[in-house]
Amino acid sequence: MIEKLFYLLVLLAGFPTGLLLAKLCKEELKQWRKRLLVMSIISIIFIILISFLKFEYKFPATISLFFIIIVCLTIIWKSKR
Repeated sequence: MIEKLFYLLVLLAGFPTGLLLAKLCKEELKQWRKRLLVMSIISIIFIILISFLKFEYKFPATISLFFIIIVCLTIIWKSKR
């Protein structure tokens, strides 16, 4: 139960992390917008691939890829404002 709560906190930490990164590197965001979108798409593809595999750390790997998606999409969203 506590492990699932920890994973939820990690996912929720993705949003403030993305906001902080967007604030710290405003100049680079224009150049990196497409790259961040590509990283998000690649992460989604990896999540789909991992869902078909059977190994011990399947759920933590999926959570970390979702974290990457949340951070990248938050940076993209904040950079367009």
